[in-house]
Amino acid sequence: MDINLAVLIDGDNIPSANVKEMMEEIAKYGNPTIKRIYGDWTKPNLSKWKNLLLENAITPIQQYGYTTGKNATDSAMIIDAMDILYSQKVHGFCLVSSDSDFTRLATRLREAGMKVYGIGEKKTPNPFIVACDKFIYIEILNNQAEETEDTKSKAKPAVDKVTQKDIKLVASTITDVADDDGWAFLGDVGNLLQKKQPNFDSRNYGFAKLTPLIKSLKNFEIEERVGNKNNLKLVYVRLKKR
Repeated sequence: MDINLAVLIDGDNIPSANVKEMMEEIAKYGNPTIKRIYGDWTKPNLSKWKNLLLENAITPIQQYGYTTGKNATDSAMIIDAMDILYSQKVHGFCLVSSDSDFTRLATRLREAGMKVYGIGEKKTPNPFIVACDKFIYIEILNNQAEETEDTKSKAKPAVDKVTQKDIKLVASTITDVADDDGWAFLGDVGNLLQKKQPNFDSRNYGFAKLTPLIKSLKNFEIEERVGNKNNLKLVYVRLKKR
């Protein structure tokens, strides 16, 4: 069954660049049946969004700033999210913001059984990140666009380095789901990694998938096995024996 998603975008807090890539990313997780963006459209800083809204069928929601220093957009998004939740028209939400003010909203939606995907910049505070089922950095989508468009220079976009902390996280996760011989199905490892750390994404390190990321690390060994269904290859991983 296709999952219907409500996409709510904080226009005051998210850059307009790479909207196309962002919507393509969201489509991987479900069908975005509701797409709304919130902001004060009388302000010039949102002018870049206006042409993109029609192209991507995103509905702008006007929200005036009633008081200086207060973000009325946050309140409008939260109220709409709860209205959509009670309408029972969607199975999940995609909250597009780098603002930690949506942490409680993400938590509340998950308490109601909703899948919650977050999209924001790398400056996003950790409480909002961990409140989501999965969190995707906009910078990843930006890097993907550069890779496809900037083929002439072949400039490799900047990516995060794999740290010892990352390796320990992967190693402990493999151990958690491994059989008696230490082998773990990579699909199970990926699912558990996502639960432990919602912003864990192989693309952060310059790899399209988890398998090549694991292969690049000397701490683990990979084994491909033929599955029962249609002879599909299943990838297993375990810690290298010292």
